[in-house]
Amino acid sequence: LSSSLVSLYSEGELGRVAVRGCVQFALRYEAAAEELHVHVLRCRELAEARRQRSDPYIKTYLLPDKSNHGKRKTTVRKRSLDPVFNETLKYKLEKTDLQGRTLNLSVWHHDSLGRNLFLGEVEIALGTWDWANTRPEWFNLQPRRGGAGTAVGRGHRALTPLLRPGAGLPPTGELHIWVKDAQSLAPRRRGTVDAFVQCYVLPDDSKASRQKTRVVKRSLNPLFNHTMVYDGFQAKDLAEACAEFTLWHREAFAKRPLGGIRLSLGTGEGTGTKGQVPCRAEGGPGRHGRRVSAGSSYGLPVAWMDSTAEERGVWGRLLAQPGRWVEALLPLRTD
Repeated sequence: LSSSLVSLYSEGELGRVAVRGCVQFALRYEAAAEELHVHVLRCRELAEARRQRSDPYIKTYLLPDKSNHGKRKTTVRKRSLDPVFNETLKYKLEKTDLQGRTLNLSVWHHDSLGRNLFLGEVEIALGTWDWANTRPEWFNLQPRRGGAGTAVGRGHRALTPLLRPGAGLPPTGELHIWVKDAQSLAPRRRGTVDAFVQCYVLPDDSKASRQKTRVVKRSLNPLFNHTMVYDGFQAKDLAEACAEFTLWHREAFAKRPLGGIRLSLGTGEGTGTKGQVPCRAEGGPGRHGRRVSAGSSYGLPVAWMDSTAEERGVWGRLLAQPGRWVEALLPLRTD
């Protein structure tokens, strides 16, 4: 685990100090720069970590991204239980990407000779935040909720489905897919790629089913950090469905396929291509793949139920663990 993940999830720093106090900050989305600004002003009446003192700093993540890349930190304020920071932490992302994101802001005591100590946190659901409100506000610090340490995965992640209970009759749920990044892509013109990911949950191949990430320009390791949500599912529907993700290179007047993956319970084979997408679903038809007997959906034979053993394993884990994140790093294929 990176030091970032350790500090976010390790139980070693939690519970040693009784959480108290509050933090003042403001949120603003700068449309022109496509940036989220978290203006951290001050804390008040923090807990004492060491001998009637604390050396606090503030750290933020935009969940579900828990990577070191998504971490932002203020400077450390020495020997203060009422520190003043007056710092702005910035995230570059489109405003539509704020849907499904949660701002995690936590306060820590910096210990140069040991582990940093947790002093409390605040979580804000950005999808329901009033963006007209840019005034600084006070928030009471909260203890870390139990079970936070169980969500750590290994390796890189790019796509993370989550089935969550809904309120339909009969009960329905949502499929949450976090497309994080792609790795080691084959270069196109000028030795780079302008990449984006497109998703369908088949058999629905309508325009309403299609969701896309933003285009990340000039990168062979593009970082998307985009959450897609599909609703109205019953658990049995996912056994008949296929999450198809295709990776594309954007040109001036066209787009070129780079490969993809398909997550389903169908059987088949895939032809590999250069690159990996840390995710669970990506795939799409290509000219070089070898078609094999795939599977059926709702009793009808379909060609797209052709997931590899790796892809089937990810989808099977998702069905077996409703309400929990399932993460994987899967190779792109061209079939």
